[in-house]
Amino acid sequence: MTFVSSLRYSAFAFLWSGQTVSRLGDHLFRVAMAWWVLQKTGSGAAMGAVLIFASVPMLLFLLIGGVAVDRFSRARVMFISDVGRGITVALITALAFTDKLELWHVYASSVLFGSVSAFFQPAYVAIIPDIVPSEGRPSANSLTALSGQLTGILGPAIGALVIAQFNTAFAFGLDAASFFISALCLIPLLPHTTALTRADQARKAPLSALREGVRAVFAAPWLWITILLAGFMNLTAAGPYSVALPFMVKTNLNNDVQALGWLYSAASLGSVAAAFWLGRKTRLRHRGASAYLGLVVWGIGIAVLGLPVGLASVLVASFVLGVALNVFNLIWTNTLQEMVAPDLLGRVSSIDFLGSFVLLPIGYGLAGWASDWIGATNVLLIGGVLTALLALVGLAQRSIRQLD
Repeated sequence: MTFVSSLRYSAFAFLWSGQTVSRLGDHLFRVAMAWWVLQKTGSGAAMGAVLIFASVPMLLFLLIGGVAVDRFSRARVMFISDVGRGITVALITALAFTDKLELWHVYASSVLFGSVSAFFQPAYVAIIPDIVPSEGRPSANSLTALSGQLTGILGPAIGALVIAQFNTAFAFGLDAASFFISALCLIPLLPHTTALTRADQARKAPLSALREGVRAVFAAPWLWITILLAGFMNLTAAGPYSVALPFMVKTNLNNDVQALGWLYSAASLGSVAAAFWLGRKTRLRHRGASAYLGLVVWGIGIAVLGLPVGLASVLVASFVLGVALNVFNLIWTNTLQEMVAPDLLGRVSSIDFLGSFVLLPIGYGLAGWASDWIGATNVLLIGGVLTALLALVGLAQRSIRQLD
């Protein structure tokens, strides 16, 4: 099958297997942490602050991470990142099991976690062309999305069950273990140091190497326009979705952590559907228009979450926004890997992540404040409408529509 063809390459098979386990742990942790903060504080502002403390250090270190990814072994960068994140979550687990976990511990660990994570994602995007040939990359990227989203279906449900049957500390511990398993799966890639190290980049000054990446971004209008708009859309959509959704479930749907898990799982199921559809293609066409239409639908889906509808309708909206967002994400990742030079991919990816998420901490803060002030449903409704309008602005640009 074309969809799974990239698993023929052993390096990718190891990488993908480790990330599947790690992402399952991440989704467990996501539900556990959201519910712990909700029970501990009952504050939207506190929920936003936790996300801010994780995202700001990641943003600060992203450009350094991009230079490191193009300079050193990408497999080794990911291995160190996984071990670092595993240790960080293990500390949270120990504090939770001993009933000593406080909000400031969560803030501090979020800073450490975000700092280390800044090196992982650019490395993951950039290593795929190193270990998978071009015809296998749609499969590799779709399988990557599939593992994230399948675990996104199972993870929240398992996380809610673990919390109900045991406690949040146990869910934290499972996430810590998942990072160490992921690191073990990266060990077979470590000997490929020569193939994965950019010797020419190692001779360049870091600042000069970074300037090369910036020039590459601004030389392509489709690239810098999308990064700019994504920055604002993450403020208007991702911030409200991450912060306001748990409060909407509790206060407006009058439901519990199980319903929150179902909503996360529905969005992940939608992403799986998108991954299966795009993963079967070896050549993507009309990429600009398709990607931005996905963002329009994503915004509409966020807005529906804020309407006075029942749980069934909200679940459908979650599924649809999952499909739409993953259509954009998969098209975007494949486009970067095809159209950006391999020796620049780490830096361009880090600039992409930085520009796309630089406003997200503000989005978390505003969403937390606004949820306490005007209510979670209004935050979701306003954020979704603004997101759809921003996507239409992008679709109006010729460089986006002509991207094929």
